[in-house]
Amino acid sequence: MARMNVEAVGPDVRTAPGAMAVHLTPLKALRRLTLTSLLWEDAFYAKGSHLAKEATRLVPQCKPEDVAALAVEARDQMYLRHVPLFLVRELARIKGNGALVARTLEHVIQRPDEMGEYLAMYWDGKSVTPRRAPISAGSKRGLRAAFGKFNAYQLAKYDRDSAIKLRDVLRIVHAKPKDAEQAAIWKHVLERTLESPDTWEVALSSGKNKRETFERLLTEKKLGGLAFLRNLRNMVEANVEPALMRARFADPFGKVLPFRFLAAATHAPRWEAEIEQAMLASVATLPKLTGTTALIVDVSGSMGQPLSAKSELNRLGVAAALSILVREQSDHAIIIATAGNDGTRRHQTAELPARRGMAVRDLVLNAARTMGGGGIFLVQCMEAAREIIGRDVERVIVLTDEQDCDLKLRPDQVTTFGRWNYLINISNERNGVGYGQKWTAHIDGWSERVLDFVLTAEAQSLQ
Repeated sequence: MARMNVEAVGPDVRTAPGAMAVHLTPLKALRRLTLTSLLWEDAFYAKGSHLAKEATRLVPQCKPEDVAALAVEARDQMYLRHVPLFLVRELARIKGNGALVARTLEHVIQRPDEMGEYLAMYWDGKSVTPRRAPISAGSKRGLRAAFGKFNAYQLAKYDRDSAIKLRDVLRIVHAKPKDAEQAAIWKHVLERTLESPDTWEVALSSGKNKRETFERLLTEKKLGGLAFLRNLRNMVEANVEPALMRARFADPFGKVLPFRFLAAATHAPRWEAEIEQAMLASVATLPKLTGTTALIVDVSGSMGQPLSAKSELNRLGVAAALSILVREQSDHAIIIATAGNDGTRRHQTAELPARRGMAVRDLVLNAARTMGGGGIFLVQCMEAAREIIGRDVERVIVLTDEQDCDLKLRPDQVTTFGRWNYLINISNERNGVGYGQKWTAHIDGWSERVLDFVLTAEAQSLQ
């Protein structure tokens, strides 16, 4: 996530609905595509295959070190797994990048199974024999260094029956163990005799009784907060003892943020009250945004696009999660929904009641149903929001897929009214708005840690 200074708005560059957008340099265009992207997933207006091809076209036009830094940022700050591997693969296809590829690949591989995923991506779906297929020297060095980062538990957890197994990776890269202990572990990798760890994934995949497995893990306190939420629906279906589940809700969840709780509530609505309490407790310890925060949420039709083909959560779910975060992390929060389907202002831009928790989610989803489903009109909605609030505020945050529908006004004519003004783009559509000096930062991509970025940016500006 970073500020992006760009060229001017141009009539030849437009959003999918036809509004004037901004011409981006190759690196900025690559950032926009990759930090908002689940590779090969369709956007509302563009096919995932086209977006991947566009990224492939852009990488050779950028400085290799900038692409490498982008891969690291995508992994470390946006928690993306496949996009960083994709960027490294493209770097590996350009001669002279061996050392950079090795360093970057070692860094962005943070789970053992990502080594096999990189090789599958490197060979691009071709039918190959892993032990014989060649890879670049930089890729080999990077994989070799990455393999040495993982202990026996991690290797056992991710030693799956994939087309490219961990033992295939080890044979390809010819990694040398640092000591006798690591040599013994790698021997087990080659023989596939690593002892399976006691995790819920292993226990359930082994065919054991689901109810008994979950009840044992709960009793032994071996289900962390995130794992518990992910498996809530499975536990309900398995008729797990409710008292054990209530006891887990009473334990701390750590810094699990609203996005995960909302997904759990969708799958297990009977536990929504407990989920809400745990969610509010989880975010209560987060640092506060001082003063008033105005969050403007795009609830237009394209915001109903799922995050991925397999995801049951869409961009409106992201909007709800951020709305809950802003409500809880701000000294004072004003949440405004917008979906002007004809360019008019106030009746398509409205303040939402000051509620908390799951009620905020319900308000955002209801706004999407009742506002007509039209696209965002950035200039008008900012003017309407300023009129609704009646004063300037400490910060304004706009969450949108940037697919402005205004065919008359230029997006750089927008009037901002915060001391700090942020636009968060959560879509990988090709062109967008919200750039320029009026904005403190244009943030591409969605992470629930986005408010950490806001806090850091403002602290730095005050130094």
